[in-house]
Amino acid sequence: MSPLASRILFALPLAALAIFAVVRGGWLMTGLGLVAGVIAMHEFCRMTRAQRPLAPAGFAGVVAVILVIHAGGLVWSIAALGGTLLVAFWLSAIAEVRQTAIVQIAVTLFGVVWIGYGIGFLIAIRDIDQPSPWSTWLLLAVLLGVWASDIFAYLGGRLFGRRKLARVISPNKTVEGLVIGLVLGTAVGFVALYDQPASDPISPAGAAMIAFAVAVMAPIGDLFESYLKRDAGIKDTGRLLGGHGGVLDRIDALLFAGTAAYFVALALGRT
Repeated sequence: MSPLASRILFALPLAALAIFAVVRGGWLMTGLGLVAGVIAMHEFCRMTRAQRPLAPAGFAGVVAVILVIHAGGLVWSIAALGGTLLVAFWLSAIAEVRQTAIVQIAVTLFGVVWIGYGIGFLIAIRDIDQPSPWSTWLLLAVLLGVWASDIFAYLGGRLFGRRKLARVISPNKTVEGLVIGLVLGTAVGFVALYDQPASDPISPAGAAMIAFAVAVMAPIGDLFESYLKRDAGIKDTGRLLGGHGGVLDRIDALLFAGTAAYFVALALGRT
């Protein structure tokens, strides 16, 4: 079986679960986000173990940010982040490790912001009040846009790739693959959002802006994680998904793309 076929077959059940959670929304989606967040934070702590992250504070912070965003909204999540800082300070003060407090606390909060808020913005999109179907379509467009960008960038790179995009960070990515993924990822996201929801459809220009933001930020999120892995000297963040790496390897693009989609929708008055 080819690597692409294996990748697709392995991803299909996960994609179906994600789509089901998005459609149902509520605590089912939040629960899935919590599971993904805790596993991703575990992988992050392993990746950054040389910096001695304060794992209990990291886990508590990711869970708190996601829960508070769903239960109280984005504004209250700042309180959860502040609480994480206090917990990290206390743990650092009592810990007997060979690492400076600044590095320990900083790397812990970095993981909470990257993972907790990355997943939290996906939850925030689904929790948008106006009109109900809009939040579902917006989040589905994020998922479909990210997946399409990734698949078409891979295919485009294999078929037409000549120029390396980031030779040191991610040597397999090409400029040609990036462009193809950007164009077709935007197209898929646009089609998903076009004339949705029926009760109050977004304008074509608005749909294009959101779809483009998702397609741009997805590869940046992927490169961002690749940069951190290269710095840590590892290929994958985990082995939970076998040859497909860890959970963080699979959601890295979503952490950036979902945040971008939320803020573009906010600028358009659709939140």
